[in-house]
Amino acid sequence: MTEEGSIDFEVIEGFFFAYRDFISDPDAILETIGFGRAHHRVVYFVSREPGMTVADLLDTLRITKQSLARVLKQLVDSGYIRQVTGPEDRRQRKLYATRAGRELALALAEPQSRRISRAFQDFTADDKRAVMRFLAGMQNTRES
Repeated sequence: MTEEGSIDFEVIEGFFFAYRDFISDPDAILETIGFGRAHHRVVYFVSREPGMTVADLLDTLRITKQSLARVLKQLVDSGYIRQVTGPEDRRQRKLYATRAGRELALALAEPQSRRISRAFQDFTADDKRAVMRFLAGMQNTRES
């Protein structure tokens, strides 16, 4: 890995360090209740989209049912997530964050939001749009 002209190590390292710090605050909160990043992702997305199905969550997270089952069970048993049988299809399970789940999601998002606000502090609206385009460009499309 010596051909620095073909690999943007500066951006790669920027991502490593930004991600490390971006998740450090939620990680510390989660550790106090015995949860990890998988729990964070589930609570986040279920809080953002109340009533999403387990299938939708699997699609969003791109994980297996087995991977989700353990984490979801812990969140349900701990009172952070509630599962409801689908009204039309009894095989369907809809997910809702409880009040405790919404409070946890907010507690985890607040330090991340502060970091984002601090980073955007001197940005123009055009700068922010450019960042959002960049982040969208980094994501795999739904079809991939």
